[in-house]
Amino acid sequence: MNNLKLKFGKRIKELRKSLGYTQEQLAEMVNIEPTNISKIECGMHFPQPDKIEKFASAFGLEIKELFDFEHFQTKQELIKKINRYLEDFELKGVELVYKFVSDIKLYK
Repeated sequence: MNNLKLKFGKRIKELRKSLGYTQEQLAEMVNIEPTNISKIECGMHFPQPDKIEKFASAFGLEIKELFDFEHFQTKQELIKKINRYLEDFELKGVELVYKFVSDIKLYK
């Protein structure tokens, strides 16, 4: 459960910041104390089910999208997954990924 709390908190913080909400604004939308937002984001607390629904509503998401942690992996884990995907691609797909990655590198 501890890992879930950490990932959930990280996701809430990511979503909150992407929408430009302060912890206080989000707390008001979810109807909890601002200190609880901080505790959730740090992985110290996990919200009750009714509050999870309110988080989803505040972010304009479905509940399942709050649990999208796929991108919270180590660099090595992500590289392994990308390589597995690339193995299944035809040449055109690999060329497209290469172009995309090389274009991103130009703006780094």
